[in-house]
Amino acid sequence: MNQLISIVGASGVGKTAFVQALSKTGKFTTAYEQHAERPFQALFKHDPHYALANQIDYLLLRAEQERTLRTSLASGSQIGLMDGGLDLDFHGFTRLFHSRGLLSDPEYDLCRRVYAFIREALPGPELIVRLCADDETVASRLSTRERINIASVEDTALFNSFLDEWLASIPPEQLVELDISHEPLEYKQSVKTILENIFIE
Repeated sequence: MNQLISIVGASGVGKTAFVQALSKTGKFTTAYEQHAERPFQALFKHDPHYALANQIDYLLLRAEQERTLRTSLASGSQIGLMDGGLDLDFHGFTRLFHSRGLLSDPEYDLCRRVYAFIREALPGPELIVRLCADDETVASRLSTRERINIASVEDTALFNSFLDEWLASIPPEQLVELDISHEPLEYKQSVKTILENIFIE
């Protein structure tokens, strides 16, 4: 089964924890967001001149992760699981940074061209799972994260509006939305929902 699933949502909503909870079932091969490992993330946090380099690096990383997952899954029975992903990095983060003036119009257009070129070469995920949570939950989780955060809780509404625009173009059968407000980070109920109703018969 060569199937790829992308878990998307705003920063702090709990994507990584949800991917970790799903991966514990042994049904998935995963690719995670990277922060400290990326060469431009910390630089971008302190100097907006690194915004373009950071976004191009992430778009390429996500394409590499997708290609690796699909290659490794080609003859297996597991499902590929992306923590975030190429589409989220463009439609969410790239658009957010452009709207905040961290990417100029030509820089944004370069990211758009890179994204479009990659998407023409690589098929998109067969399923997108969007995590949603109320503002209080997102703010609480962002405040306790031990990682480099570029997006802030103040960006959540705008970020979600960009995701709304993108996901409106996704066929309904390829999209699942889960409200995980106040659900413990073990996500037992949401994991059960995914396993029973979406992927695993």
